[in-house]
Amino acid sequence: MMTSLNQTIKYPKKQKTKLKRSPKLERNPFKKAICNKILTMSPKKPNSANRSVAKVLLTHSKIKLTAKIPGEKNNLQQHSNVLVSGACVKDLIGVSYCVVRGKLDLLGVQNRKTKRSLYGIKKLSI
Repeated sequence: MMTSLNQTIKYPKKQKTKLKRSPKLERNPFKKAICNKILTMSPKKPNSANRSVAKVLLTHSKIKLTAKIPGEKNNLQQHSNVLVSGACVKDLIGVSYCVVRGKLDLLGVQNRKTKRSLYGIKKLSI
């Protein structure tokens, strides 16, 4: 049944609110965090590997979350400072944040030639 003109004026349609991909960052692109634990997780069904993941605590809001550590090998320990960004990790369940390489205590990936900006490496000088 269609609504009458008086009904649409009295009760206008409400727009649906979009769900945020990274609500714990509170509209910030990055947030500083402290590592509580570094562990490995196995991904969803078609993939198989051990992905390195960090359980972190955001410094200002005291919110706990899990963030993926991109790249091979890392130098993270407990109580090290990291920069967390919102990034959808499809093959890890419950992980929707990513740690930024090359900032604060986390070093960049060694011997990286391609996609250097993702892994915190400066341009090689010859």
